[in-house]
Amino acid sequence: MTQPATSGPTLAPGLKGMLSDWASDQRAFKGVTWGKAMMWIFLLSDTFVFACFLIGYMTVRISTPEPWPDASQVFALTVAGESVPLLLIAIMTFILISSSGTMALAVKYGYARDRKRTAILLLLTAALGLTFVGMQAFEWSVLISEGVRPWENPWGAAQFGATFFLITGFHGTHVTIGVIFLIIMTVKVLRGALDDQRPGFLTGRRGRYEMVETLGLYWHFVDLVWVFIFAFFYLW
Repeated sequence: MTQPATSGPTLAPGLKGMLSDWASDQRAFKGVTWGKAMMWIFLLSDTFVFACFLIGYMTVRISTPEPWPDASQVFALTVAGESVPLLLIAIMTFILISSSGTMALAVKYGYARDRKRTAILLLLTAALGLTFVGMQAFEWSVLISEGVRPWENPWGAAQFGATFFLITGFHGTHVTIGVIFLIIMTVKVLRGALDDQRPGFLTGRRGRYEMVETLGLYWHFVDLVWVFIFAFFYLW
């Protein structure tokens, strides 16, 4: 009596299920490059950092027995002899939000392989970001000249200076880094490194216009974080 032929060893049900789940993950993330995936992971971790800073700020502000300075007065600008509350902050916010629009257009024209428009929009985004950082430096200089320090504040709670310099400084560092990378990416686009898929800094083994989108993810995140800082620190 002959035995039925076997095609080979069979997988255990548990192992087969695990392999099926793994294959499903591969299909779900098919087409997502490592660069974009790593950027999302970085942004997720950075979200936790900014969230901790803002939660710490709110905790300190609620718990301190000393009066908290009125942001509308502290961050007011004098125009034609009149004090305008939060004017500088409103302009800064408008500039940064506008830079998100130019960045989105840069990604659009990048995928269209319009090198000239992509470079112009990247450079314009960098200019808006640099303007924001410059205005933030002006804001810092005014508060420092008025006696605000990380350990003291002439208008009330001493924690005001520490939270202000920490949160706005950390965000301003992100914007500055973004501006540097925008300028580098502009040079690469103008040189045609993304069209020719030439290797180099920021382009890995092959330069592709997807790098513009990945940089755009970072820039949009920085803009979104500023909205929360604006709401919690300046409007509250």
